[in-house]
Amino acid sequence: MDDGVDGGGGAADAAAWPAGVLRPVRTGNGFEEALRQILQVLRLGLVPGGGRLPAERELAPLLGVSRVTLREVLKVLADEGLVESRRGRYGGTFVRRRPEPAGGGAGEEELRRRIAGADVEDTLRLREVLDVGAAGLCAADGLDAGAAGRLRAALAGTGETPLTEYRRADTLLHLTLAELSGSPSLAAQYAAVRATLNGLLDCVPLLVRHLEHSQAQHTALVAAVLAGDADRARAVMREHCAGTAALLRGFLA
Repeated sequence: MDDGVDGGGGAADAAAWPAGVLRPVRTGNGFEEALRQILQVLRLGLVPGGGRLPAERELAPLLGVSRVTLREVLKVLADEGLVESRRGRYGGTFVRRRPEPAGGGAGEEELRRRIAGADVEDTLRLREVLDVGAAGLCAADGLDAGAAGRLRAALAGTGETPLTEYRRADTLLHLTLAELSGSPSLAAQYAAVRATLNGLLDCVPLLVRHLEHSQAQHTALVAAVLAGDADRARAVMREHCAGTAALLRGFLA
């Protein structure tokens, strides 16, 4: 397991993730709650395949569990083939790479399997409510210089990332917006629904035309938020969510 030494390549920095991704667990269900949250991190794609999870000394305090409990969680994930442990100076817990099928999506069969375990329409509607609400709150309340800088950096990340990493950068932009809304409950709910949504989107090919359109909407959205135009921010976000929903429904049809 993680020996506490960060080696070359560097582990993901959990402290830099948007609020709502990891929270102290409820007493009495430490193992189960910690497992749920780490699974959510994996579904959100915050650590890419082949990437290293944050060190145990960082994760355990953020989750409010002991390192013994955290190691039990990581062992379950390893037994399920989701992560692997490497020893030595450059060791730690690494997210296992998933094979990439032709076309870039996980395939129709896998999509159908995931649909069976999720209420797709409920997920899409809740995502829209939370995303639109967060955009409106950020624009209406205004962002200080630090928050505005974080939002601009998250937007820049979506423009600079390679195609294979776009979905992770997109997720981080939306998680950042949810955090900046000022509602910890909204941020936590958004992280949960986004994890479910990403599980479905991972089965859909990355279409360059769609991503170009999505990026144009991101740019317009951030501009509206920074200008304090709440109506415009909500309208752009609603359109953005509708585009993703239409794409997913198209592959479900």
